[in-house]
Parts: sequence; structure tokens; C-alpha cells
Amino acid sequence: MWKILRIFILLVILGTVVQQSFLDKADLSWKHNFYVALYPVNADGSSAVADYIKTLTKDDFEHMETYFAEEGVRYNLGMSRPIAVELGEVVTEIPPAPPNNGSILQTMLWSLKFRWFAWNNSPKVPVKPDIRLYLLYHDPATSSVLAHSTALNKGRVGRVNLFGDKSYNKQNLVVAAHELLHTLTATDKYDLSTGLPIYPDGYAEPDKQPRYPQSFAELMGGYVPLEETKNVIPKSLDQTLIGAKTAREIGWLR
Repeated sequence: MWKILRIFILLVILGTVVQQSFLDKADLSWKHNFYVALYPVNADGSSAVADYIKTLTKDDFEHMETYFAEEGVRYNLGMSRPIAVELGEVVTEIPPAPPNNGSILQTMLWSLKFRWFAWNNSPKVPVKPDIRLYLLYHDPATSSVLAHSTALNKGRVGRVNLFGDKSYNKQNLVVAAHELLHTLTATDKYDLSTGLPIYPDGYAEPDKQPRYPQSFAELMGGYVPLEETKNVIPKSLDQTLIGAKTAREIGWLR
């Protein structure tokens, strides 16, 4: 009986994934822009982070809109605002974390749990969102290193770990924009074992001569390569570009 039930659950999951894949592919024709709801979360429950979140306004995220608009122009997208963001209310629950080295089944179940969480924790914003990013803010005084952020293109939801301090605002936008592109099927362009951007797709200027130092980071590459084995975190979105492979993955290039 349990075996039959398990097979039935897996078939339901598979059917949902296939259906969502068709919907996701159709969306990437870019016939309309994507509305993104940003939901702040006090990840460590600290008073410092709570105070920081109270200061956030939509203006703190406007540069993400202009960044994607400017990058869209480089690829002749023909849209004045491909990404539109809205700052939602604070979410008090913390979205489920992905399993560490989980099996395929565990990862699929986490994906369903995350989407179920989003279904139940999406305060209304002026326009129904296509993408929901949960911004998990941490106090840099007690959390010097953050866990990896993650996002799903199935359901278009993201779990983004950020520092809850004004001095990190510009770098936070880089992380949020990176995860946003994951919801639009973009893949990472860095080596998971070393963290180094992968040449050429993880380089913003792969044809530059001499190759190093690079001036920009490819957004999905994550870092600005200074030497073959040395890189730095981009200070802001202004120090990043969307590379050709990423543009192709999200439907900006055919």
C-alpha cells in the first residue's frame, strides 16, 4: 500500500513539474514584465535587524529595476521595465531551508514545502507578483558568514540570505538580483568547489585583452576576476553585467 501511495505522490510531483515547466518557458517570451514581491524576514530575531527592517522602503530596491532595464537595452529587449519590484510586509515565519546534500526526493519535497510556505506567507502587494523573494536579514555583528541563498524557477520563489545593515545595501542587491535570475532559469557560472567564476561564461568580459583584471562581474558568475585564481565580490550592481549565456537562459537572446 505504501509503495503504491509513494508512486502516486511521485507521479503527482512529476506532473506538476512538467506543467510548471511549460508555463515557465512561455513566460520567458518576455511579452510582459515580471512583478517581484520582496518580503523582509528577521532571520535571527535580533532587535538590530528589526530596527534595520523598519527603515527599508521601496526606494532601497529601485536600483534593481533600473539595472535590469539597462541590461535589457544591451540585449535589445524592447521593454522599458522588464523587472518591477514591490516591497511587501514583513514575514514573521522563516522559509524552510534546503537539505544539505539531500537526495533527489528530499530536494523535491523541500521544493514543495517552500512553495507551500510561499502560498501561505505572501502578504498582498499592489500588483500580484510573478516572483517572490524572501529576504532573510542577519545581524552582521553576530553572523559574519551567511549560508548560500537559493531560488527555484518552479514557482519562482527565492530564499535570500542578506546582512541587515545599511552599509551592505548595495551588495545585498547583487545577491538578490542573482537569486532573482535563478527564478528565471539562469544557472550559476562559478565553480561550486572553488567559488571561482568559470571562463568564459562566468566572465563579464571574456574577450578582454589582457584578460585580467576584469572590471566587472558576470551576475551569475558572482565575482570580479582579478587573476586566474583571485577574485573580489562586486561592490554593487553597477560592477556587474549579464553575460550572453545568462541572457540566452532567461530568454533575452535566441
